[in-house]
Amino acid sequence: MKFRRFFVAAILLSVSVLLLFNGAAADEETLPHAIIGILVDSHGEPVEHGVVTLHAVGEETVLSEASSKVNGAFLLAVPERLDNALELNIERSHYEVARIKLSEIQLEELRAGHSLYLQNIVLERKVGVAFWITALVFILMLTLVASDLMHNTLAALLGAVLMLGISYLGAPLFEGLRIIDFATAVEHVDWNVIFLVMGMMIVIAVVERTGVFQWLAFMAYRASGGRTWLLLPILMVVTGIASALLDNVTTMLLMTPISVQIALALGINPLTLLIPEVMASNVVGISTLIGTPTNILIGSYAGISFNGFLTNLTPGVLLAMVGLVLYSEYTYRHDLRPGGSISESLYKKLQEGARITEPVQLQKAGVVFVIMLVLFLTGENLHLPSSVIALMGATALLIWSRPDIDKMISAVDWTTLVFFIALFMVVGALQEVGIISLIAEWIGNLVGENLLLAMMAITWFSAILSMIVDNIPFAAAMLPVVGYLSARIPGAENDVLFFCLAVGAAMGGNGSLIGASANMVTAGISERAGFPITYTYFLKKGFPALLITVTLGSIWLVLRFIVF
Repeated sequence: MKFRRFFVAAILLSVSVLLLFNGAAADEETLPHAIIGILVDSHGEPVEHGVVTLHAVGEETVLSEASSKVNGAFLLAVPERLDNALELNIERSHYEVARIKLSEIQLEELRAGHSLYLQNIVLERKVGVAFWITALVFILMLTLVASDLMHNTLAALLGAVLMLGISYLGAPLFEGLRIIDFATAVEHVDWNVIFLVMGMMIVIAVVERTGVFQWLAFMAYRASGGRTWLLLPILMVVTGIASALLDNVTTMLLMTPISVQIALALGINPLTLLIPEVMASNVVGISTLIGTPTNILIGSYAGISFNGFLTNLTPGVLLAMVGLVLYSEYTYRHDLRPGGSISESLYKKLQEGARITEPVQLQKAGVVFVIMLVLFLTGENLHLPSSVIALMGATALLIWSRPDIDKMISAVDWTTLVFFIALFMVVGALQEVGIISLIAEWIGNLVGENLLLAMMAITWFSAILSMIVDNIPFAAAMLPVVGYLSARIPGAENDVLFFCLAVGAAMGGNGSLIGASANMVTAGISERAGFPITYTYFLKKGFPALLITVTLGSIWLVLRFIVF
């Protein structure tokens, strides 16, 4: 009886599938012929949300309308009767209006019932009122951050709100005031970074309750023998190695609380350790695919493997790291205590705090973290985003350890997350109006077909501009430009320019507080501990480090891809 029911059900399913395919075929036969094309910008990148309309020449009546998709493609249905000459009208915010009159040959193709395939339609950028307003708002935001007149998060939020407010309130009065809409602004937010940071903050909050950070502080002191001049490079090396295996954002989420504990126990300013550590994190993280968010973007776009970054960049990274350690030792020479024995009272203070208060919770956290580490290392093969790994680990740890969920969620630094979101929106507006594209195009025109000049330009312009624009969206905006140059310049087929972008964007992130996500994560945790890192302070310490590390990194790139 069961077999009979199964047999009848199989027959009904087969008939349904046949009817479905027959219906689809019939619909396909009745599909009207169409005009198909792709909208691209001057760099050959697809343009989304372009509105394409079909008109009779000299008339305003819209015969058909379509919108370009993410890949820039559009499909425009064509009326059955084509008695008049036709033209396409293409409009997109921040681009010049394009009008394409169809030739007689193209019209005959359509009249014969064939679809018309147009080659890439290039839209030219338009520099209008929105362009200059966006530039002014961005400069205002940077000024507020650099001058400490306003909190970083509030300044970024103000910038995002101004651009959105001007767009929605001003555009109905004058279309030229349209900068960016809310949906597009949200598309520019790198949610992988947001959820990675949030997930790791939860994991760290659980681990922190076990006392393991205090224990690590004591172990670090014992390894250095109380000599702070030795402690600094030890922590920098540990941070750098962790950044190469994980990523620099996650690493600083782990290292910042540890470093604050060490500094307070030794009686030194935590910034003496934190600033060199985050700079080491940004530098050494370049050596692997997963070490920095910019590397993840570059590796995905250019198809560069984990070993590709490791073999081509590690020697240059080590060279830059040596220069960074020497610079840090010199810069903080007055803040680091001279070598010698430490007082017995301070030793006892460290020892008393070096207790694992919740060993069972630590074991659970250790198991979860090891699994997360394995997934971070193998995630590229599984196409598993780092943000998903962080959220999986955080959720698993919360379910297994059952801490106070309200305390764990409140441990998330929402101020830093809001800053990230607002900053991504602001930079998204810069991309929308064409400011970043204009800068990138200028670089392309400057270097011509000279490989060495192109390498130096990509490296140094990326470094300098990453001080002004967060290096993650900047790297994303530069990818098509580097791809274009790689295809055009002889000798650049081996991804050398992408490696230059990786070095410039990541090491350039050391130049300012907003240059890299790891910087802001460190600043957020440090501020909560009572030691705020101002924009001016970071710039004073970070810009010389940028010059040293980028110079050493550039030397290696020339040796690797030009000399050798």
